[in-house]
Amino acid sequence: MLNGLNILVTGGTGSFGKRFIKKAMKKYNPARVVVFSRDEFKQFEMAKEFSKNELKKIRFFIGDVRDLGRLNIALKGVDIVVHAAALKHVEACEYNPVEAIKTNIIGAENVINSAIHNKVKKVIALSTDKASNPINLYGATKLCSDKLFIAANNLVGKQDTKFSVVRYGNVLGSRGSVIETFKKLLNENSSFLPITDTRMTRFWITLDKGVDFVISCFDLMHGGEIYIPKLPSMKIIDLANALAPKLPLKTVGIRTGEKLHESMITQDDAKNTIDIGDRFVIMPTSYYAFNELRLEKIYKKDGKSVADNFSYTSDKNDEWISPKKLLAMINEIED
Repeated sequence: MLNGLNILVTGGTGSFGKRFIKKAMKKYNPARVVVFSRDEFKQFEMAKEFSKNELKKIRFFIGDVRDLGRLNIALKGVDIVVHAAALKHVEACEYNPVEAIKTNIIGAENVINSAIHNKVKKVIALSTDKASNPINLYGATKLCSDKLFIAANNLVGKQDTKFSVVRYGNVLGSRGSVIETFKKLLNENSSFLPITDTRMTRFWITLDKGVDFVISCFDLMHGGEIYIPKLPSMKIIDLANALAPKLPLKTVGIRTGEKLHESMITQDDAKNTIDIGDRFVIMPTSYYAFNELRLEKIYKKDGKSVADNFSYTSDKNDEWISPKKLLAMINEIED
């Protein structure tokens, strides 16, 4: 899929962006990869992780998705875009709502407009479980972003530019994850591990599987879809016990804007959702009727509509991670 293509990743120095670009360089043969981010030091450090031959194909663009002019320059000649840039810290977004809106919503609009202007072929925007039935500002801005990217398919006319969204849960090994927090406390010889709520559950995906899933969606996409991988769940308390079975746990309470369980598909979205085996696809509701019906026909060839009362939440999942499997996944990340 990525062979011979010019690729741009917004937020390219983040956990996902770095892993995506490394996989693109090692497994595929892209013509050019543009790392678009606003932190020059992270770009400097990232460049050290690639060989001289790899660096011949990588371009480091300092820029912000808030800056449409800079995006227009960066996207010249680009074939596909992965939009991973976002303000993601829940509490920071609550305290700085306008900044979250500028990056997550206005930035999304800028990526869309620049992609259309530069005749980019395909764009995938990364979403989050928090965009499904959001209760915090971060989730609300990402829901708005999702809507913008899906509706962007209405703006392209006869131009061959397509927009889709990928939504998934917690990423093992990503910066700021609960596993990273727990391991830091263990390295500091903490006398306990803090648990927000003993009932709390989460979906889990490794960074590598997240990257592979996004790449596979580029192959599948026709424009207008929200793709959701089928993921295993785990209780946070089981995670803590797996990492430190002999260490006491301390319940500290749910943080502002945090959910007890994750949701990736609400019951209201069920009527537009198709199960295609390894993933769910939410059909667009803001797309031209002809295209919406065409998409539904395409995905129903190998899939089926979910039940009207269906929802996809981490507490009512069919697949759960055992402590043994979780430790194996963590070891795989560290290797």
